[in-house]
Amino acid sequence: MTDAAEAAPRPDVPTRPVAAPPRVGVLGGGRMGAGIAHAFVLAGSQVTVVERDAEAAEAARGRILASIGDSIRRGMTDRAEAELAASVHSSIDVTDVAGAGLVIEAVPEDRALKRDALARLEAVVGDAVLATNTSSIGIAALAGALARPARFLGLHFFNPVPASRLVEIVVGDATAPEVVESARGWVAAIGKTPIVVSDAPGFASSRLGLALALEAMRMVEAGVASPADIDAAMELGYRHPAGPLRTTDIVGLDVRLAIAEELHATLGDRFAPPDLLRRMVADGRLGRKTGRGFYEWSTP
Repeated sequence: MTDAAEAAPRPDVPTRPVAAPPRVGVLGGGRMGAGIAHAFVLAGSQVTVVERDAEAAEAARGRILASIGDSIRRGMTDRAEAELAASVHSSIDVTDVAGAGLVIEAVPEDRALKRDALARLEAVVGDAVLATNTSSIGIAALAGALARPARFLGLHFFNPVPASRLVEIVVGDATAPEVVESARGWVAAIGKTPIVVSDAPGFASSRLGLALALEAMRMVEAGVASPADIDAAMELGYRHPAGPLRTTDIVGLDVRLAIAEELHATLGDRFAPPDLLRRMVADGRLGRKTGRGFYEWSTP
């Protein structure tokens, strides 16, 4: 029997999605930035990804094209690969995102780096909506670098972006209501579900997800159970699609550590990173992307 809460329509999801923006800019073409670009390309946008140098820009385009190829093989789109590839552009010049309707910053989770990136983008994007893909840094802290904070909000995508169904829209104190509405429509247009949250440390998803992950790490430190058994407890007992430690490997232990340090500074000791997490990051055991984390991964 379907639960009544599950059957009821979600009031915060547009019933008639608007189209994705004709042009989208993404600053940062790593795993997250490439995934975001992939989502908008499949929805019909022309996407320009900006990277620090020509080698990184070409690598970013390669990631996006590989992801598009996977989507075609899985039947997620009936558009031709050549047509989709023609919608992917890479650049080392931030001015190439001028004229986009939406520009998303997707650089690493460092406050100073993000503030600098957002200020550079704002100088060239005009009236575009400017978004950050931060998973923990407050929107107000980042908006302080901007002259037009009303056009700014958070769009927190999840890794891996092609498979994830959620985008967390984080609303700052200065964010204009029409910008939030546009963002909700765009998220629905790329086939994902938007949730809207206020600007608070860790928002909703990172705060809850990290609390579970950190406690799981402390349990490993204390010898309560193995990573596989801890994960099985949550997967089989609570129907989580992946346990907290496997999810940490997928997200990246370095990313988890950066979020933990941010929340530790703002919310207190309950988010203090365990020594185990610090040691694993120092040893280069970052999860799937390096081949080793709490698990061994055959394909980084």
